[in-house]
Amino acid sequence: MKIVTPAEGQENLSVKVRMIQFTQQYGIFLALVACCVFLAFANEYFLTTRNVLNILRQTSINGILAIGMTFVILTRGIDLSVGSIVAFTGVVAASLATTSSSAMVAGGPYPAIIAIMAGISVGMICGGISGLVVSRFHVPAFVATLGMLSAARGLTLIYAGGKPVPALTPEFRWIGTGNILGIPMPVVILVIVFAIAWWVLNFSRFGRYVYAAGGNPHAAKVSGINVGKIQFIVYAISGGLAAVGGMVLAARTGSGLTQAGIAYELDAIAAVVIGGTSLSGGVGRITGTLIGALLIGVMNNGLDLMGVESYYQQVIKGMLIVAAVMLDQSKNKH
Repeated sequence: MKIVTPAEGQENLSVKVRMIQFTQQYGIFLALVACCVFLAFANEYFLTTRNVLNILRQTSINGILAIGMTFVILTRGIDLSVGSIVAFTGVVAASLATTSSSAMVAGGPYPAIIAIMAGISVGMICGGISGLVVSRFHVPAFVATLGMLSAARGLTLIYAGGKPVPALTPEFRWIGTGNILGIPMPVVILVIVFAIAWWVLNFSRFGRYVYAAGGNPHAAKVSGINVGKIQFIVYAISGGLAAVGGMVLAARTGSGLTQAGIAYELDAIAAVVIGGTSLSGGVGRITGTLIGALLIGVMNNGLDLMGVESYYQQVIKGMLIVAAVMLDQSKNKH
């Protein structure tokens, strides 16, 4: 029987700790790579340029929503309203950029930049209202955003009269169907949003405040951080990015649809959680969120190519979410 000396035991423990840290830091990336390798062997069309661009295009909207959701979850919140805001802002922006006389706002169609700014403004107002209810009146985020989910969906139907807004101008549709150097515009927009969010969370004072407010709200308040203000801003950011996603979706489909965005909040939350952001707040990286969104997109695309029905895809996605949360809880215990 081999006797393990204290030095050897310490070394073995150190190796195990490093392996755990490596898995926690790079596990989601390794999972994405493994998924891509498996699907590349399983289907000959998976790694074609056309399919890769299709995956990125399909992932872009969820990625944009998930980035906004990351800000919220980092502060121990949740935003269930983003799907409804996608529909509401898409319809509002579409009404300013349509050539349909029955759907346009008086004086339209307006330049695409006006429609885009209007959509973002509406999204930030919706998100800001949720943030105000959470931060000022201390209503649980789940309840506040659930109320906004219902209200925004109702406002969408009221504003559009229950009908889609068709015939969008080519200028507006470019944000969903155009490309730059062969890269689809939705992907370009996702990259820009990601780059800004990455810089904000890693290098700005506001980013440090977001982590502080989520990690220990009491300590953050004692340190002079206005936690309520941070909460208000992150919900406004989430609403604004939901608006960006909503307008990209409207531009891609060619019309503002009142039923758009249903259950989009679930995929956004899934991407954030799978990407390693803790539901307990204060821990997470925006790169993990992007990889989480890509993993969901790759999985959906690969299962479609393999002929797996959407019902099974939902089951697999649910299992991934639960596994990610279980992993998060186990890390918190340690």
